Amino acid sequence: MQRFADRTALVTGAASGIGQATAQRLAAEGARLALADVNEEGLATTRRACEAHGADVATSLVDVSDESAVSEWVTASAASSGIDLVCNVAGILQFEDFRSTTLADFERIIGVNLTGTFLVCREAMPHLLEREGNIVNITSTAALAGHPWTSSYSASKGGVLALTLTLAVEFGKLGVRTNAVAPGSIETPIQGAFKIPEGGDPKLIHRIMPLDRMRGPEHIAAAVAYLGSDDAAHVNGEVLRVDGGTLA
Repeated sequence: MQRFADRTALVTGAASGIGQATAQRLAAEGARLALADVNEEGLATTRRACEAHGADVATSLVDVSDESAVSEWVTASAASSGIDLVCNVAGILQFEDFRSTTLADFERIIGVNLTGTFLVCREAMPHLLEREGNIVNITSTAALAGHPWTSSYSASKGGVLALTLTLAVEFGKLGVRTNAVAPGSIETPIQGAFKIPEGGDPKLIHRIMPLDRMRGPEHIAAAVAYLGSDDAAHVNGEVLRVDGGTLA
């Protein structure tokens, strides 16, 4: 299945987890790739895996919270091969008692998760309009229901959800679809941040646990590939929850 043959996809957070799995899934389906992350070693690993599928891959060290870095990356990618699909995956997570959350931590998480998504979407939109491309943003079940100890992360992912719905309305009639995937209970390096804060009630853990079991990031990559393909041509402004029934 070559749903992305002759198409170029931009993927942020491509060095590990969902971003890495997404890049590999798109490569397997024929996409050209422009991959970004701050982890040079992880990017190199992803590149090799994607090239093993025969994909044309470009990698860039990009902090998505840096406006000039995002602008340079998107502009260079568009000049090289155009842009058909944008996958905003880059994200960071912190578990912390709300009362102990510092402004610096809050702003850092908002900067990567929300501001980064905003910047990539804004810079890519003119190029997507030229080719009637589309956007798939990674939000979270934390944007759909209360999760304990994730105030900064939840706020950032709620913002990503609102941004996604806004872009879907604003640009849908112009040919650009914007959708989101809301993962939950996925085994990725970001889960290494999990801890119950001192004094936290362990009974709250059920709010972030699946009905069956944790699963790998390839399940999110499959959802991203669907929404980014022509199979989802009539899907716009949708949030696809992939969480093993966590919020059922």
